Amino acid sequence: MKKPFNSAILDPLVCAIAYDGLCTFEFGIAAELFALPRPEFDQWYRFMTIKAEPGPIRATGGITVEAEESLDALQHASLIIVPGWRGVDIPVPEPLCIALRTAYAHGARIASICSGVFVLAAAGLLDGQRATTHWRYTDKLAANYPDVTVDPDVLFVEGDRVYTSAGSAAGLDLGLHIIRQDYGAQIAATVARRLVLPAQRDGGQRQFVPRPEPKMRPGTGLADLQDQIRGALDEEWPVARMAQAAATSGRTLARRFHDEAGVTPLTWLKAERVSRAAELLENGSVPLSDVWEACGFGSAETFRREFRKVMGVPPIRYRERLGQPTVI
Repeated sequence: MKKPFNSAILDPLVCAIAYDGLCTFEFGIAAELFALPRPEFDQWYRFMTIKAEPGPIRATGGITVEAEESLDALQHASLIIVPGWRGVDIPVPEPLCIALRTAYAHGARIASICSGVFVLAAAGLLDGQRATTHWRYTDKLAANYPDVTVDPDVLFVEGDRVYTSAGSAAGLDLGLHIIRQDYGAQIAATVARRLVLPAQRDGGQRQFVPRPEPKMRPGTGLADLQDQIRGALDEEWPVARMAQAAATSGRTLARRFHDEAGVTPLTWLKAERVSRAAELLENGSVPLSDVWEACGFGSAETFRREFRKVMGVPPIRYRERLGQPTVI
């Protein structure tokens, strides 16, 4: 029978998995968030580095890691972190899979950073669940593990005591999310401030904003037209006006956009408007009403709808996660 995690437990034990080929940055995220002493708090985590297999542990960057704790220690863990994996096509040792399944059955929470999701999937912990990973690996994860529902866009996903995060830095967002669950928003915000990070980025936020760029050099093809539009995003740009500015027909313009940018003219235009809006939102002094007008959205409602469609969060939430004040 699965035991739920008890957030009231004193000094919960966090175990980070170390393996030959260790992803140094991802392991550093786990250590920074959960192993660093924090005397300013009355209660904090205990931390162990767990050796996943016999032999030396050589990390990226020529570092060798010493880890004495074996997989047996995982049975006492409140949280287990898998900081990446040495290759998406490299098999996961069965003893590690068994140890993770056993710990999960005893109530542990298990989290992966970036490619560490392949370890969780190999252990069967993601069957029937939603998960994410770095956008470079999402297709591979879906192909290798069809029982997993892969979400390619989000920063992190929380399942049934199983957490997965996108690219490496998203592991920081996931870790802060877990700290917030365990100790509350105020302590999580204090940890984020020490890291000089936003206190919270929603897990549903997009990993990146798609911004198609022309394949041709500036001064040729569509580049001049695109520069002209970027300089006047507050104006209306129907396809007919774009075609006239490019001295071509609408049909030819559409074909050139498809060949050079991979999208339609209007899809490219929306992405440019959202990208510019994100830049303005990061400047907390620009009122929201000025943002949507400066980017040519036509109305506040269109601005909110298109921004959320691309970024995964509303404009106000995007600004708040950067720690910027909301200026209406």
